[in-house]
Amino acid sequence: MTRVAAIDCGTNSIRLLVADADPATGELVDLDRRMTIVRLGQGVDRTGRLAPEALERTFAACREYATVIEAHGAEKVRFVATSASRDAENRDEFVAGVLDILGVEPEVVTGDQEAQLSFTGATNELAHGAGDHLVVDIGGGSTELVVGGDTVRAARSVDIGCVRLTERHRPSGPATPGQVAAIRADIEAALDLAEETVPLREAHTLVGLAGSVTTIAALALGLPEYDSAAIHHSRIPYDEVRRVTEWLVAATHDEKAALPAMHPGRVDVIVSGALILLALMERAEAAEVVVSEHDILDGIACALADELERVKKSL
Repeated sequence: MTRVAAIDCGTNSIRLLVADADPATGELVDLDRRMTIVRLGQGVDRTGRLAPEALERTFAACREYATVIEAHGAEKVRFVATSASRDAENRDEFVAGVLDILGVEPEVVTGDQEAQLSFTGATNELAHGAGDHLVVDIGGGSTELVVGGDTVRAARSVDIGCVRLTERHRPSGPATPGQVAAIRADIEAALDLAEETVPLREAHTLVGLAGSVTTIAALALGLPEYDSAAIHHSRIPYDEVRRVTEWLVAATHDEKAALPAMHPGRVDVIVSGALILLALMERAEAAEVVVSEHDILDGIACALADELERVKKSL
């Protein structure tokens, strides 16, 4: 087993996984998995720059994670940064800050690389051979769509995410019909673009990742609190996704905040995330979504363990 630390820094949150990985089987044994809402992408869609306060929130989380990584004695750390840092003019400031705190330079991956890592993490435990999986990773700034079986057939990253659409259309709640229509129009245009590359209607199983999807699952299951074990690999029918989405669209900010399974950092962006999932299920004609708690973090950890194993064998 190889001990690794994977960090995924997205538009809305930064997450850490410290795990023991078996390169031969792809098995991961979690030692520490945590998430912090930092909203790194605050205002990026409008200004094209990372805000100073957003950078400081992110650096504070990095300092916390550095302590955790050191305590566990990880052999190698990999820091992957996604949509917000891809889009920002001042991403060099972000890169320098992370390097100073963690001693590793963040990899600002492309949308296609992000999609590949998400697919690997999400499908590692799922049975293959019954048909392709369509993996959707709904992030803060972008959504990754990947179709594949044992390997990826097609992937596309599109610039719709729960933070980006919320900042663009301000559906703080209850969302007006005009706001919902505008968000849906952006989503449908992005799905049209994705479908030029990714056969959304051909997959056997839809697999949903990230906080918007897992939160919708928690609400559909009626959980008294957020429960990763109950959410992981749950199957949520289309009718339940639609019911939860319609409730969220009509709910006030306080009503959403009062839900025991709702993370405070997702209250103001969950409507956009739910609308993305609902629109995709309709486009893909999916009867249900299989919800995975394993995603790009697990993909990063697996790839890092493979890399370390190759280096050891070459010595």
